[in-house]
Amino acid sequence: MTVAAESAANVVQSVDWLAIAPPTIAAVVGLLVLVADLFVGDKKKALLGWISVAGLAAAGLSLLPILNDDRSTFCLTGVDADACSYTADRFTLVIQLLVIGGALLAALLSMSALKDANGTDKELPEGEFWFLLLSSAAGAALLPASRDLATLIVALEVASLPAFALVGLRHGDKRSSEAALKFFLSSVTATAVTLMGVSFVYAATGTLHLTEIAAELQHVDGQLDTLAQAGVALTLVGFAFKVAAVPFHFWVPDTYVGAPLPVAAYLSVVGKAVGFTGLILVTVVAFPSYADVWGPALAVLAALTMTAGNVAALRQRATRAYSAVRLLAWSSVGQAGYLLVPIAAAGYADNPAEAEKAVGSTVAYALMYAAVNLGAFAVAALVGRTQLLNRVSDYRGLYARSPLAALVLGFFLLCLAGLPPGIIGLFAKVTVFSAAVDAGLGWLAVVMAVNVVIALFYYLQWTALLFRAPEGEPVKHRVPAPLTAAIALTAVLGIALSGAPQLILRFSDTGLF
Repeated sequence: MTVAAESAANVVQSVDWLAIAPPTIAAVVGLLVLVADLFVGDKKKALLGWISVAGLAAAGLSLLPILNDDRSTFCLTGVDADACSYTADRFTLVIQLLVIGGALLAALLSMSALKDANGTDKELPEGEFWFLLLSSAAGAALLPASRDLATLIVALEVASLPAFALVGLRHGDKRSSEAALKFFLSSVTATAVTLMGVSFVYAATGTLHLTEIAAELQHVDGQLDTLAQAGVALTLVGFAFKVAAVPFHFWVPDTYVGAPLPVAAYLSVVGKAVGFTGLILVTVVAFPSYADVWGPALAVLAALTMTAGNVAALRQRATRAYSAVRLLAWSSVGQAGYLLVPIAAAGYADNPAEAEKAVGSTVAYALMYAAVNLGAFAVAALVGRTQLLNRVSDYRGLYARSPLAALVLGFFLLCLAGLPPGIIGLFAKVTVFSAAVDAGLGWLAVVMAVNVVIALFYYLQWTALLFRAPEGEPVKHRVPAPLTAAIALTAVLGIALSGAPQLILRFSDTGLF
């Protein structure tokens, strides 16, 4: 073989199709739905929704063959053969399960929402909707496997850009357009800041692969040290936008209210998972040598975020239009603060094992939050079919007209509050508390305890309202099958995890180290 032939062979990449199957299936099905939309008549548009649900289910099932088999692809050749752009390890598979499962439940919610919207003056184009949802899900599934900054940023934008359009897709709705604009401007700002930070890190280290960045940052030339520090800081600021950390959270309530409710549910879980996954990868994997900087910074952000979110949720008026969605939006900001706590604790870890345990606490909390928050949005979607303003006061007497929905929503709210019988919520909060205490962040644990008490008030207030005497004669309505399935799936998952919360501990071993 000639030298030229050997060089050509070294740059040829072998693709592990099994490893990249989850995001690939979601992307291919998205394109299939977009093309099929051209040939499917208006009366059969619901078929596109079932194809999308089937595609997301197939993407989830494609995780099964690689559950116990770490795989990497798109790797460098030669001496840096261990540096890969795509890695399907335990951490990747858990997050992919979360985002694909979240997208699947959001798709079930969307089928009812699309049917209700079409024929009104605020229609949702079905083909475009499913294409955008699947495209965003593909980017979200790609992100946890990304092990270089270029792939990470591309995955982040593939997950985010379709979400802008989903928020503003409703025709003739000024509130939806305004929400999409706020979301777009804040996210574009975050991307610009992140890209500047990434470019500084690349200039200082000469590489984009996370593991190589971690090694190079320990030996940065003195002249480039300031550049590296600026790059790390800007990258973290960019991801703080994505996770809606204070003071970069201002877009959340208006975006959730203006978006179709299934899209708000999707953003609250999948969008948040994307941001936190990227934050974990850049801090724990790429920037461990700067843990003394990002650890305290994230601890302060966690305290500010949970406090701002819970105080704002507490101040919501029950009779205000869309107050139920606003309360869930501010609650999600508060929950983001809890999710930041273990990541901050990882910055204080003395060894990789402790850091991995702390990150595992975030993953475990995210799994709990995803199930119960999607369930709460599903019941909100049910109430919103008859109460268009979706106020908290509209939930008064829900038990009289829909007993199962009231019981399920009450259970979800108690899970979010961390009270029995929502054992999984209590278990997840204790896990986060332990991470803070083990890291020596006693002050942050105290702040979290205070915020949990604040959150108890508005969660219990809403729960009590469900069982009060209704105003007027209760009217019962038929619940669509996809919406029923979404509520049932989240309820079963929440109850199962409350019965066996130790199952969550299996995900504390992320395999990042």
